Amino acid sequence: MKYVLIVVVFCICTYVGYLFSVKYTKRKKFFSALISFADKLSLEINFSRERLKVLVENFDEKQRKDLLGVDVAFLDFLEKKSELSSEVMFKKAEVLKTDEKDAILLFFKTLGRSDVENQTKEINTFVSKFSQMKATCEEEQKKYGSLSLKLGVVAGLFCAVIMF
Repeated sequence: MKYVLIVVVFCICTYVGYLFSVKYTKRKKFFSALISFADKLSLEINFSRERLKVLVENFDEKQRKDLLGVDVAFLDFLEKKSELSSEVMFKKAEVLKTDEKDAILLFFKTLGRSDVENQTKEINTFVSKFSQMKATCEEEQKKYGSLSLKLGVVAGLFCAVIMF
């Protein structure tokens, strides 16, 4: 019975470490998907000149999942179901920092507000800003993501040794 309890405590500590490391992975995936989304918008606005709502709806399903509901909130805004505010946009995106949320909100507020040429320039400006944020996320993931997982394993081993 004692060994089962030790294994359970070790698994719980490791799982807690894993949960902390997932935050950094989600942020990195979010910015990768956001950059892909912005690039697709830039290309489609220039060539197909399709409506913004259709472009957002036709975005890749796999990457839509990584956008943490931000695209859905923007679609609701386009359909006039909700307003474009930080609380509405980032309900599921709790992993983002405040300054990141502000930049993303500004990006979505500027979409569809100007002509094609200026819109493309604005999107490219935001893509470079998002690329910098993604690089920061990658650094944090390398630094803190693996650290939290390793700390979970070490804490589990420490508890196991204490209990033994």
